[in-house]
Amino acid sequence: MQNFLDSIKKLLDKLPTSWVELTTHRLDIYNESKAKSEFLDELKKLIAKSEYTTDDLEQLPTAYDYIRLGHQLSSLLEWVLAEINNLSHEQIISFSSRTMPLLSILRQNKLNNKATTIYYDGINPPLIDEPRLQDIYGYHYTLQKITNPKDIPQLEGTVVFVTQKDFDKPLETSSFADITLNIHPILGSVMLIHQNEIQSISAIQHVRRRETIAMTPPNALNLLKEIVHADTQVTPSNTKEDKQIIFDCIKENTGSELQPLIASSGLSIQYAILMGLVENAMTQHPDKAIKIILPPNCYGGTNDQSRRIADLMDNVEIVDMHVDGGQNLVSSLDEALESVANTDGVALILAEIPTNPRVEVPDMEKLAEVLTRKRLTQGNKMAIEPFFMVDQTFCPNVQLLHQASELKDVQTISFASGSKFPSGGRCIGGYCAANNAAKDLLPLISSHLELSDNQANAHQLHTLAENMPSMPSRIIQAYQKTRELVNNIQKQLPEAKIYYVSAAMAKRGFMPSVFSLDLPTNGDSEKQRLLNIKLIEFMIKAHPKMCKNCVSYGQLKGSYWTIPATSTQGTTKEEDKDYIVRVALAPDVDVKLLSQSFAQFCKDNLQM
Repeated sequence: MQNFLDSIKKLLDKLPTSWVELTTHRLDIYNESKAKSEFLDELKKLIAKSEYTTDDLEQLPTAYDYIRLGHQLSSLLEWVLAEINNLSHEQIISFSSRTMPLLSILRQNKLNNKATTIYYDGINPPLIDEPRLQDIYGYHYTLQKITNPKDIPQLEGTVVFVTQKDFDKPLETSSFADITLNIHPILGSVMLIHQNEIQSISAIQHVRRRETIAMTPPNALNLLKEIVHADTQVTPSNTKEDKQIIFDCIKENTGSELQPLIASSGLSIQYAILMGLVENAMTQHPDKAIKIILPPNCYGGTNDQSRRIADLMDNVEIVDMHVDGGQNLVSSLDEALESVANTDGVALILAEIPTNPRVEVPDMEKLAEVLTRKRLTQGNKMAIEPFFMVDQTFCPNVQLLHQASELKDVQTISFASGSKFPSGGRCIGGYCAANNAAKDLLPLISSHLELSDNQANAHQLHTLAENMPSMPSRIIQAYQKTRELVNNIQKQLPEAKIYYVSAAMAKRGFMPSVFSLDLPTNGDSEKQRLLNIKLIEFMIKAHPKMCKNCVSYGQLKGSYWTIPATSTQGTTKEEDKDYIVRVALAPDVDVKLLSQSFAQFCKDNLQM
């Protein structure tokens, strides 16, 4: 084992900086069906050779397409811990959160009507806010403190042992424990799934994918260094100052007057928001149906997470709201709100502004009118006012929460993924803010964020604090480059369908650096799909340093080309997916060069 750990120590000395500092990695060397395993297979071959370079490591297949799900360092950590504990790497799952591993088990067992018994040997119970977990989430379990894992008896259902031990030696557990959770006081937690509960791996992984995140790269690296007894990196300690910088930036950009909340990712904050709104509806309007209204083709994580909450909660249902491709957000929302009012339900609306992937902004005055319109139930009573969640990730600097906003009288929560413009692609922390009409909701959202242990960590806070002050100027610069490329494409290929905000909307502050494009193929959708993919491949091959096959945007450099149906729409139903090209530009892109390459592609592949 010592030889193995020595080889890992040598590996850590040659790590590519991108493994630690970036949120997205190359999709051209990523095979989703072999996520993590292909990376580890090739890594093991390199280590066996003994001689390899940092560049060799950089060329390894991407472990996961996004670090919320997992990444090179989390995969390496999980393999190392598997070797130490004589398990397969699939049986080890690392988390940034210390409670979400347990909540993932409780979720699965509630759906399967299966008992859960949790034993722990620490001073404090490993769950936070148990009354809320029981009353709102409907989780049922037995929690018991022990001094020795050998005291755990054989029981029906899932038996979990929670401890806090060193990671550099095999973990002492019980033969009757189905799952062991080892909690690090600072870096996160690691779950060991034993053979008799191996069927739960995919469900637990899915919680990590949708409601929380993997242990972050800097924290995974520090834990690896602890295991091999190398010097660890010092985490910035000025958390209070970092938070104040971030709070000020969020308030300035959103127009909110209230203290925002910062989470470990965009989906982490979205999960807290949704559960906070669900709790508010359950307590303020008991026995009424709760309807989550959202677009069926929105970002796949948003779509999937919302439907997973509906699966978990007996009184929560999904109402589809079509917003793209000829459908209008305002009219679709009006229709959805009318149907919810008729059933005397509580409407929780989740929308992206601009929409994704067709980058459309609704008429804000009409949107506000629809959201504030007084409606009647079938019994001729006043319907409950709706709650509005808006994903502002595309345009995080539009002041939708300001008292001068059209939405000032609507209970509005705004949120954004920090992996885009806020951090320039350097971390995945997310955040939310509220307008004055929704101020009473923030404490509830905060409670769900805390019980999930999904708050942003010190490194994420420091990264956001470093990058958020420059965000407004970067947004303008990237928008100008994007508008220039859009204009050039329109001149070169007028028959192409380009989806982008109008100049009038841009003057109102909506300045996304992303647009979508459909190449003309005379209505042949399959040919159009193939041609769109061919364009992406052409641009990346022509400019490998400037064009990346990637789902992100808001980065500090480069341009990003993807097909939403194969990336951001994930678990979205096939009929709702978009196979259009989505392009995002950073402030430093050479638009003239991209335009010339686009013209060459059209000349070679289209009749012009």
